[in-house]
Amino acid sequence: MLLTTGQAAEELGCAITTLRRLVRAGVLPGLSRRGVRVMIPLDTVQALRERRHAPLHQLKTPEVAVLRVDTAQSAPEPDRDWLGFASSLTPQDLLKALRGWWRCDAASVAAGGVLPVTLSGYVVAVLTGLERWERNTEGRHAFPDARLAGYVTDLTSPQTVITSSLDSDRRLAELLLGTRLASHSGGAIAYVTTNTTG
Repeated sequence: MLLTTGQAAEELGCAITTLRRLVRAGVLPGLSRRGVRVMIPLDTVQALRERRHAPLHQLKTPEVAVLRVDTAQSAPEPDRDWLGFASSLTPQDLLKALRGWWRCDAASVAAGGVLPVTLSGYVVAVLTGLERWERNTEGRHAFPDARLAGYVTDLTSPQTVITSSLDSDRRLAELLLGTRLASHSGGAIAYVTTNTTG
């Protein structure tokens, strides 16, 4: 059974624009088109609805920053071609597209030790290596040593690509990729309590 984006969004209890971001990012399998309409298999929608929540309580810090992104778009910047997430980007392009510049409390981002990247409330990439940061004249920060621990190519299974050879990075990527992670912020960076007990 195939659903329109409107029907699928209603099943998931989200806005159509939220679902369209996942479609454009290329992380939903089995899509088909009927004219201008994108049709989504019911089992894909059900798998999205049943994705587990990120087990943040397993992290060792009381708070973690979350990078909330949109679908990849051309970036008018000399050091990168893209800004945002798409599963079709190479790991190198994806890392450049995700590692800055944002308005944030850089020390808090670094203290979390990991930066889950969410698109429409799902963790689609994980960044580590956040110990060092730079600040530009506009008060935005970037993390030049950031590593892409891994990213999602299919949210329903999920299917992931682990891109770091470090065991700690791999563990974080396997823990978080494909999970649901709600966050609220007026900007790109949100801060979420992990409920870690000390």
